[in-house]
Amino acid sequence: MSELAPLALLVEDEPQIRRFVRAALEEEGWHVHEAATVQRGLSDAGTRSPDLIILDLGLPDGDGIDFLNDIRKWSTVPVIVLSARTGEAHKIAALDAGADDYLTKPFSVGELQARVRATIRRQRQPGIDNAGQVRFGDVSVDLKDRRVSKGGASVHLTPTEYRLLAVMVASAGRVLTNPQLLRSVWGPSHAEDGHYLLIYMGHLRHKLEDDPAQPRYLLTETGVGYRLLTVAT
Repeated sequence: MSELAPLALLVEDEPQIRRFVRAALEEEGWHVHEAATVQRGLSDAGTRSPDLIILDLGLPDGDGIDFLNDIRKWSTVPVIVLSARTGEAHKIAALDAGADDYLTKPFSVGELQARVRATIRRQRQPGIDNAGQVRFGDVSVDLKDRRVSKGGASVHLTPTEYRLLAVMVASAGRVLTNPQLLRSVWGPSHAEDGHYLLIYMGHLRHKLEDDPAQPRYLLTETGVGYRLLTVAT
């Protein structure tokens, strides 16, 4: 293994899962360091500066959500959660706390590797160029002048539609939960008003997607939130 290989920190207390994940990551060229507790994981994250963290939620000395809340105070390292908890509430809690992705046990080697590649690709993707220009598909967003065009033609967005698009562009590739979007666009008092998102996401899709009924970029994560799939400059 090359000394220049990226480092993944695996925070997981089950030895069998650790062996499985280690083998999958090493196959993709990663160095892997293991930790079995929240406290050891946080310590290793601070001293080893990993390029990626794979995190189990159920740890012997605490919950993975506590780990996320702590590390997001000082690090933007990408975190993929692994968990046997399949409920939407658990996924939302992890994503709200700062996870970049959520993979439910059991999972395959191929799915884990694909999620890791996608997460790292999003981290490396600049998204916004020096002039504040963002593009996905044939849509161009000028963040500096607040202009949006599709296929070279200007697209009129209402202030609320533009705020929603700008929030998604800023976190392109990541799942944004419904409460996150509602708080960012409409304010804290509207965190439960999910119908706002249905309406305004529909508006954006009609204006920016080629086929609003089968969107390619403004995607729904069922029961959780939405994701802007790709942004390229």
